[in-house]
Amino acid sequence: PAGRRAKQMMLGFGTYGTKGLSTEDAVTLIADTGYDAIELTVNRGWDAEPDNMPAARRKAIRKQIAGRGLELTSLMESVNPSPDAAKGQANLDRLAASMQLARDLAPQHPPQVQTVLGGGNWEERKNMFVDRLGAWLELADQYRVIAAIKPHRGGAMSRPAEAVWIFEQLGKPARLRMVYDFSHYIYRDMEMVPTIRQAAIYTNQVVVKDTVRTESGGTTFKLPGEARTIDYPLLLRTFHLQGYRGDVSCEVSSAVWNKPGYDPRAAVQICFANMSAAFRDAGLKRR
Repeated sequence: PAGRRAKQMMLGFGTYGTKGLSTEDAVTLIADTGYDAIELTVNRGWDAEPDNMPAARRKAIRKQIAGRGLELTSLMESVNPSPDAAKGQANLDRLAASMQLARDLAPQHPPQVQTVLGGGNWEERKNMFVDRLGAWLELADQYRVIAAIKPHRGGAMSRPAEAVWIFEQLGKPARLRMVYDFSHYIYRDMEMVPTIRQAAIYTNQVVVKDTVRTESGGTTFKLPGEARTIDYPLLLRTFHLQGYRGDVSCEVSSAVWNKPGYDPRAAVQICFANMSAAFRDAGLKRR
């Protein structure tokens, strides 16, 4: 904890927001813009998924990321636990491939492999989550990589308290952590500061994007800082006070990048400008 507090937080960007660009072009864009960290999306159908990354390309991208001064903090996966044994094994195979990719891209400090857990009812699925994540944890120990789970407003696990419950059932293992994203808690009877205090000790990555209400009564997402619905200086200061010194990663929702005319290069720059200002307003330096 003392060593963690001696550092500063980083500002990162995830390639979930650069679909249509090669991984190499996305790394260049993110580095040129001034970010400190990067998350690579490795879902099926994405440029950086393990099957698209032969050994020579892994080596070249590892060298590119390190040479541009970026820290590779995370690989975004999409693996949903299932009670079906065959699907459970397929998930393990998928996670193993992504964890090997994590080690190949950053052997000394491999990034986490993070995912949401899918939809359904929390009470009906929570014990199955514990069983399946126990197997994921064995895999994480084997590869010496952190597995991180993200509470999602549309998922069965949708609250930080539910992720904490899973950690407690599994003995609070060091290689199972949380991704904190307040965009999934706002407008749901959860206040920012209490959820940060609850989650900070387990948080391995903070994700930022805006949430707004729709005319139909639902919600949708915007670029971080675009709608001004979330107090990012307060979020940063609170995490800093709790000892968090990791990646604060800008995420562009599919609700944004699926729209006609979406420009990933403009999004990268807007997110950087807005979140750099949030760091300044919070009185915090970046690593």
